[in-house]
Amino acid sequence: MLGTFEIRDKFYLDGEPFKVISGAIHYFRIVPQYWRDRLEKLKAMGCNTVETYIPWNMHEQKKGEFCFDGILDICAFVETAKELGLYVILRPSPYICAEWEFGGLPAWLLEEDGMKLRVNYEPFLSHVRAYYKVLLPMLVPLQITHGGPVILMQVENEYGYYATDTDYMCAMRDMMREFGVDVPLVTSDGPYPESMNAGKLSGALPTGNFGSKTDERFALLSRYTDGGPLMCTEFWVGWFDHWGNGGHMRGNLEESVKDLDRMLALGNVNIYMFEGGTNFGFMNGSNYYDELTPDVTSYDYDALLTEDGQITEKYCRYQEVIAKYAPIPKVEFSTKITRRAYGELKVEEKVSLFSVLDGISHPVSSTFTQPMEKLGQGYGYILYRSPLATEESIERIRLWRANDRANIFVDERPVATLYDRELQNEKKFEPAVTIAPGAVLDILVENMGRVNFGPYMELQQKGIAHCVQVNGHIHNNWQQYTLPLDNVQNIDFSKDYKENTPAFYRFSFEVDEPCDTFLDFAGWGKGCAFINGFNLGRFWEIGPQKRLYIPAPLLKNGRNEIILFETEGRVADTITLRDEPDIG
Repeated sequence: MLGTFEIRDKFYLDGEPFKVISGAIHYFRIVPQYWRDRLEKLKAMGCNTVETYIPWNMHEQKKGEFCFDGILDICAFVETAKELGLYVILRPSPYICAEWEFGGLPAWLLEEDGMKLRVNYEPFLSHVRAYYKVLLPMLVPLQITHGGPVILMQVENEYGYYATDTDYMCAMRDMMREFGVDVPLVTSDGPYPESMNAGKLSGALPTGNFGSKTDERFALLSRYTDGGPLMCTEFWVGWFDHWGNGGHMRGNLEESVKDLDRMLALGNVNIYMFEGGTNFGFMNGSNYYDELTPDVTSYDYDALLTEDGQITEKYCRYQEVIAKYAPIPKVEFSTKITRRAYGELKVEEKVSLFSVLDGISHPVSSTFTQPMEKLGQGYGYILYRSPLATEESIERIRLWRANDRANIFVDERPVATLYDRELQNEKKFEPAVTIAPGAVLDILVENMGRVNFGPYMELQQKGIAHCVQVNGHIHNNWQQYTLPLDNVQNIDFSKDYKENTPAFYRFSFEVDEPCDTFLDFAGWGKGCAFINGFNLGRFWEIGPQKRLYIPAPLLKNGRNEIILFETEGRVADTITLRDEPDIG
């Protein structure tokens, strides 16, 4: 049945006043077998709506190649919400922030020299148009005006924090309308005059993103809504963690409950996050203010559900508040979810990266170093290899325009690890590194996750974009090995293993009932983990996250395989699968 959703003094659903009580669930951070469970728990708390971003970089990882299957089946996610009687808010803009790799923009944009992001720059807009030409026709039938559950869509995201190009915002709005979006549009910005002024857009309702001071924030927002409804599109209930931040970030529960009560008394809310989920693979984002701060694999966010979907005290307290404004339905949870400790696993096989390079990558020869993007690579690692034909020792080295972290080896012997700002400065060796004639220099560079916020986004080519300087001169003639690690099944564990070098380690265990479990990587240094070929994400001994979440649907009855790629040479004999998380 076709419906209507209107913005007047309030929101109106089919002509009747409607209070949006929404929670954020990112389908791409949760295995699809658990979508229904999370949505049922959202409904059971009293919410009538679910909100999600749509990550361009997942749906079009390679230019012109689109994927909307499995964990990326946005239509199935929306239809599941509809089956449960939930309405949906979609945020399909090319940029999503979301503490997600490159803010959702595809890495291949940076292959083009001079690329300008999120402004009225035709090369960028032409790529957005090609994406929207595929995406938006899929979303159009899901709108309430076509019988679906989608009631609102967002134009761009926190644009007032980024730039002031009104022509670009108009182009984004017009493109959405051109491809058939006919539900009301919103913008969302920080609750400050400069942000609201830069991000507002004719034909879209301004909304705010904030986590406190509701009365003050809504008072400012009311200056921009022309008598329309007030809405907090991101009510921040917690925060995200970055590696080395000293402990899991947690919100103030008592203040948060009070703020939710005021929001519902004065207007509408989308709780960010209802469940955070997981930054699987290499898809965590980073921030850069005074230093690089890459986010951890868990996106727990101190949300109302834990990373693995467990109900928290915050959930119960929010439910009590929502009950003052809306009925709380009875919902039977249909998905059986169990945690299980599968115990200690011993290393069964191991092999050095240097031994299997040619089996998992094909080198590209170049006189000069090139960044990942120029080699058609988006994520993971890249290794640069070259013989040292003119040096008798290495006294100093500098990597020009390098991001983010580099492990340097001479004849497979580690000599330095450089991170963030250390990459921009000359590294001096005292004493000098002695080398044999024709020694091989290897530089393994890790993309730690592209910055997802602010001007640094245009400076996110990964690897070594300019040159390597050795003893004061530019060093040439490189073999470049792209290592997205999307083919770990090709690793030949029969080859040589050498201590203190980047290496792969294989474990296995038997499962008679797949359950949620948590990989405890105590004793290991830094790297990433794979379960049955699926990239679970990064680990790093500096924390705060100490265990990686493995959802039960990634396991299978019988033998299961875990592979760790560890880059620091800090290893243990075992890992442990436990029944509790440890996010610091």
